[in-house]
Formats: sequence, structure tokens, C-alpha cells
Amino acid sequence: MKQILLTAILATGFLFGGNYTTDQASNHIGENATVCGVITGGKYAKSSRGKPTFINMDGRYPYHKFTILIWGENRHNFNSPEQRLNGKKVCVTGFIDIHKGIPQIEVSSKSQIK
Repeated sequence: MKQILLTAILATGFLFGGNYTTDQASNHIGENATVCGVITGGKYAKSSRGKPTFINMDGRYPYHKFTILIWGENRHNFNSPEQRLNGKKVCVTGFIDIHKGIPQIEVSSKSQIK
């Protein structure tokens, strides 16, 4: 049993790099990792193509340090996240990308946000 647990922990470490703050995220573009910070606002852009939800971390738009992106097709998995998560400290796991100079992770599953 210990061997299985150790294998699972090691595999997770290889799949998802490390845990980073929103300040550190820009140094890890292109990695699968976890980024932690405080939700400081968000917007459901239902009139925009793809109906994205943008959730800002550690600063109000446009001065935030990180974005969580949820496309409209996955929004039903999150229950109004821009309101429900506001003010909470969260960690988001996935592929760190960058858009307009701000690092972001696109999520499709509720399990990616803790």
C-alpha cells in the first residue's frame, strides 16, 4: 500500500510541476502546475465569442496578477464562480499559459480549483 501511495505522489509531481504564487506563475509558462492566490473579482462575458468567464487573482482588473479562464461550454460545472469564489484563497491546477502579458490557467473541471 505504501508503494502505491508513493508512486501516486511521484506521478502527480511529474504531471503537475510545483505550487506557485501568482507572482511566480509568469516564470513557469508552459508548465502544468498549481497556482495559489486570492480571488479579487471576475466577469462572465456572455456576449463574447465562447462566453468566457474570467476570474482575477491577486488584484482587480486590469492590475490582477493571474487569470482563471472558464469557457462557456464548461461554465455549468462551476456555479457562478466569479461570485461564489470572490474573496477566497484558492489554488488552481492546470497548464500555465499567458494572454496579453497575464499568466492564466484554463479550467474545465471543478476539481481543478481547490
